[in-house]
Amino acid sequence: MIRRAFLTGLAACAVLTACTPQSIPSSARTTVILVRHADRAGDILSTQGLARAANLPQALVDYELDAIYSPDIARNVQTAEPLSEALDLPVTIIAKERAGAKMSRAHPNGTVIWIGNKGNLRAIWAELGGTGEAPQAYGEIGVITLQSMGRRQVKRLEVTP
Repeated sequence: MIRRAFLTGLAACAVLTACTPQSIPSSARTTVILVRHADRAGDILSTQGLARAANLPQALVDYELDAIYSPDIARNVQTAEPLSEALDLPVTIIAKERAGAKMSRAHPNGTVIWIGNKGNLRAIWAELGGTGEAPQAYGEIGVITLQSMGRRQVKRLEVTP
């Protein structure tokens, strides 16, 4: 009887663990760069947005990126394309939910970029423990570096059109 209760409890724990959202590993030292998609005209980038997207590789010249992430939204992917071509890195499409944990687990000691939208940028910024406001304006870049003991280093950059 005890064995059966133990096994039932163990199975319940396994199910709960499988359903628990992944968290950011405490050992991760990931640098996550967050940028809003470039200026848009409807669902696609405007002329100014295309120019800003073309300048993104130069704005990030001091970073050695391991991956480019984006949700499956045309203007986000369009913003990422010049960076993808310049670095010969594919744009990896992932769901915005728990994206900070997904990126830090995939690249625990790497540097990645998320090209997102206002709402998911705020959510990921909070998930990663960023201080101050998440990058929201066109051209505003936020950089969060995960450090030991839960510390975070935050930097701000800008990309101009």
